[in-house]
Amino acid sequence: MPDSLVMIPAWIDGQLQPVEKLEAHRRGLKHLAVSVFLVSGEKVLLQKRALTKYHTPGLWANTVCTHPFVGEQARNCAHRRLHDELGITGVEVSFRQTVEYRADVGGGLTEHEVVDIFVGQTRADIKVSPNPAEVADIRWISFDDLAKEIAETPEVFTPWLRIYMAKHRAAIEAA
Repeated sequence: MPDSLVMIPAWIDGQLQPVEKLEAHRRGLKHLAVSVFLVSGEKVLLQKRALTKYHTPGLWANTVCTHPFVGEQARNCAHRRLHDELGITGVEVSFRQTVEYRADVGGGLTEHEVVDIFVGQTRADIKVSPNPAEVADIRWISFDDLAKEIAETPEVFTPWLRIYMAKHRAAIEAA
């Protein structure tokens, strides 16, 4: 099944209901999401989204940004997607906070997400095997250098990563 047809939990008439992911983005429906930041010292692992992604292809994002399946716990989703996107297993993630944002992601699509943010501490030499259907490239970067790059070239970063760095950086960096 294409990724855009996966059912995700979105609010319709005040209740969470299963909706195709692409439809949730077309309609700008508020929906559940999960973001993971793997950190090694003062550096964070970024991924460059695959060029085949239906929105924000080729842009740099946090380690993992995804949507839970209907009924899936956020932490389980975080671990599943670390494995599916980057081949990473065995890294425990800690819940940091839940945030809500709304962002235009181009092509008539809108992310309106209620996101559980998780952070995992690891070593920079962790084995990473990016799934080419999901990830075009990876890199480690310090939070300070990331903030500087976002200020200089915001267009190469996903809207949500720019929001996280502008509004939630302290919670993400906290040890």
